Amino acid sequence: MLDHAISDETLLSVQNLSKHFPVYKGIIRHQVGVIKAVDGISFDIRKGETLGLVGESGCGKSTAGRTILRLYDATEGTITFGGQNVAELSGESLRRIRPRMQMIFQDPQACLNPRMTVSSIIAEPLDEHATVKGRAKQDRVSELLDAVGMNPRFANRYPHEFSGGQRQRIGIARALALDPDFIVCDEPIAALDVSIQAQVVNLLEELQSRLGLTYLFISHDLSMVRHIADRVAVMYLGKVVELADREQLYADPKHPYTRALLSAVPIPNPEVETKRTRIILKGDVPSPANPPKGCRFCTRCPEAIEKCHSVEPDWRKLGDGRHVACHLAE
Repeated sequence: MLDHAISDETLLSVQNLSKHFPVYKGIIRHQVGVIKAVDGISFDIRKGETLGLVGESGCGKSTAGRTILRLYDATEGTITFGGQNVAELSGESLRRIRPRMQMIFQDPQACLNPRMTVSSIIAEPLDEHATVKGRAKQDRVSELLDAVGMNPRFANRYPHEFSGGQRQRIGIARALALDPDFIVCDEPIAALDVSIQAQVVNLLEELQSRLGLTYLFISHDLSMVRHIADRVAVMYLGKVVELADREQLYADPKHPYTRALLSAVPIPNPEVETKRTRIILKGDVPSPANPPKGCRFCTRCPEAIEKCHSVEPDWRKLGDGRHVACHLAE
């Protein structure tokens, strides 16, 4: 893991953020409920830090990332970035802050326009925000391709001529075009071969230490998050259930759901691996349209007590500095 400087200054602060999607039914399309994709999450990200956001598919990780970047409008809550509440911005004021917040998408095939050359794809943010033109723009595209480890001579080729790993590098170059401070990496390695995943993660770390970037790294791959993240937030059914420093979380998880997730991660030591007990969760994840009363995890938690089924646990800070939402955590 490369060293990168983490400042004490908070770059992004998310407080009580929710994103609910309405559910409509019938011919006249009347609303019958809401899907609580993200439901009251709070965390801070310091300048130069990588916060890992983990959880199983459908828990709201990607929705949280897109809401923070205002690709979705928040239902409630605040997103403070650079001293401004991004959740309230619109029009020109939102457009002005956009270059500082960018995203690397999960599927490099789907997020690159097949009819555009690599040069046009990377230059699109520059055209949109009219920062450079002509020769300077071409030089910037070459510089960005070089920064992500690709030959600038590839600029006039099309996305289908590249492998998945190369396409993801093109996506990273596009995200870097406007010199952002903060990048949401939405499962940037999930669609790639295992052999390529490490190369892309190493590239992200190298860019972070060279350019002073801050990342929200969304993933369900806990071993990769352990490699890249400074702190880790664990999400379950729209809620963040635990947030701790990387070493703290992996060595001594406090939330039963975190323990279950970590018990599923293979350990590359046969002696340790054979002695470990896996925590198998019973039942299916409840629907975000109708979450259980009390703790979201109570229907599958092996340690649940009566209180868990009726009282929602507070998001509280423990003595060792971590945050957890569990009645039983000490």
